[in-house]
Amino acid sequence: MGGLRLSVSETFVSLQGEGAWAGWPCFFIRLSGCNLRCTYCDTRYAYNEGEKRDIPGLIDEWRQSRIGLVQVTGGEPLLQAETLTLLEALLNEGARVLLETNGSLALGSVPREVVKIVDRKTPGSGMKNFFLKENLCWLNQGDQLKFVITDREDYEWAREEVIRLCLSCYTEVLFSPAWGGPVPFQLAEWIIADRLSVRFQIQLHKILWGEKRGT
Repeated sequence: MGGLRLSVSETFVSLQGEGAWAGWPCFFIRLSGCNLRCTYCDTRYAYNEGEKRDIPGLIDEWRQSRIGLVQVTGGEPLLQAETLTLLEALLNEGARVLLETNGSLALGSVPREVVKIVDRKTPGSGMKNFFLKENLCWLNQGDQLKFVITDREDYEWAREEVIRLCLSCYTEVLFSPAWGGPVPFQLAEWIIADRLSVRFQIQLHKILWGEKRGT
């Protein structure tokens, strides 16, 4: 493990801004590189190659943070094969591990104990067709499937996906307004009007800190 190195964009401590863990202090490891180019991407700086870091060093930095919750994100973290080793190492150290992934790469090798937060790309992202549908088979009740909604068309498309595939039956489904897209109350009203079995979420970190990096 000591010889394995990952390309890391940044590490930081913040509040978890999205999903079921929103509001909890979290240690973030943002890896570099992404195979998609979503229209609303807010971490384009992670497209570029970052600093090469070894896994023991990342584990030590997490330990020093004194925070039990850690999220491995990107970019797209599963582009780097060494990410799986990092996830295993964090679990072995007793961390509660979250993995944020864009859903375009297979999830079968991700440890079951890792909470998978998977983006289901909508038409408004421009990347809808890159989702691996077989990844739905690897989602458990503790995992999360996230739809980022850019407009009413996105909402209606995502609503039909949730209903047609009965997604809420086996995983938590999140609907989030894209930053700069529909104002949050519009999305909330659509969900309420349709009595849709999904969790509305908003990007807490952006409300608190805006577009600032490392938050």
